[in-house]
Amino acid sequence: MKKYFLFFILFLSTTLVFGEFTVGIKVGYNASKLSTSLDTITSNFKSGFQAGVFVRVGKRFYLQPELYYTTQGGVFSSNLSDWKQNIKLGSLDVPVLVGFKIINNDNLNLRLLAGPMASFIVNKSIEDVGNVINPITSADINSVNWYIQAGAGVDLWKFTLDLRYQIGLNQLIKSVGTTNYNTHNNVWVVSLGFKIL
Repeated sequence: MKKYFLFFILFLSTTLVFGEFTVGIKVGYNASKLSTSLDTITSNFKSGFQAGVFVRVGKRFYLQPELYYTTQGGVFSSNLSDWKQNIKLGSLDVPVLVGFKIINNDNLNLRLLAGPMASFIVNKSIEDVGNVINPITSADINSVNWYIQAGAGVDLWKFTLDLRYQIGLNQLIKSVGTTNYNTHNNVWVVSLGFKIL
């Protein structure tokens, strides 16, 4: 109980120091691509979505932690044969972003933001097409991954619109047998939010 009380006091003091406090919901579209260093494999973008909540604390400089569910993935195909693997992932994502408002008034804000993100994969699905030799399996996909997000946003009244790019910092797919895919997940995200408070 004491830990929760101390956390509440810390959170309240941070809010008082930084000033403004906003809570909102958001939905978005993403286009993800699993990169690989193998010349014999090509990778294509895959569409997905996200939905969740955000908190913003601060005035011109602000802190914005978020929590949302994301679907993403990618499609690998071979240049040498007809095999293809369609990788679908579902994750709980927790970015903690620091932002700066270039334009800051009551009804219009233009913002820049960046920060780290932790991603916890909760669903993994792989569809094999054609004759797949030494395929990637669910066990080859890391369950916890780290990213850097950066982008820009605009607030108009209670609505927010963000465009971000996130770069994978660790290998999403481990080595499969003797094959090192050296796979990172890079994602474009467009999201629309609404401020509840």
